[in-house]
Amino acid sequence: MATTLKKKEKIDKKAEKAAVVADITARLKASSTAVLADYRGMTVGQMRDLRSKLKGGGIEMVVVKNTLARRAAKAAGYEPLNAELVGPIAMLFAADDVSAPARILNDFIRANRKMVIKAGLLEGQLIKAAAVTELADLPSREVLLSRLLGAMQAPLGYLASVLQAPIVKFARTLDAVRSQKESPSPAPAPAAS
Repeated sequence: MATTLKKKEKIDKKAEKAAVVADITARLKASSTAVLADYRGMTVGQMRDLRSKLKGGGIEMVVVKNTLARRAAKAAGYEPLNAELVGPIAMLFAADDVSAPARILNDFIRANRKMVIKAGLLEGQLIKAAAVTELADLPSREVLLSRLLGAMQAPLGYLASVLQAPIVKFARTLDAVRSQKESPSPAPAPAAS
């Protein structure tokens, strides 16, 4: 009976590991950005604080065994990522804003000096730690969209003012003519003899 329980536990663990690999594979495929960071020396409180900051930015952080992460990277087609999966690694995933995980993690590292960025994935391409740090310096998606909108509106505003200028000039001319006609005309000067 004890051997039956052990076999069942092994089957359960295999199924659990397969589920973890499938989950990480799906996250790697679905995310536009993934960042790998070494989290040695972090306390549970710091990890909780980081998770809450990331969650506010729409980013998920997963800590998983490297062997399972390597299997997931291979299944997702990111085998070059395996070289970076050494030591205690936290994986951060973002679907929308490509710079958000790098930016939030970089701010956290500046404040706590506990984590080290190892590498990342950007639109399916492996990037080094320096490139992840550069990615952190990019403005957020909302800022970039507002700048784009401002750049698109500026020529339209200029066009509107250019088109409006002749109408305003015409209106001023008409007002000047009306003012001139309404004002009493001065008496003619006597002619010199």
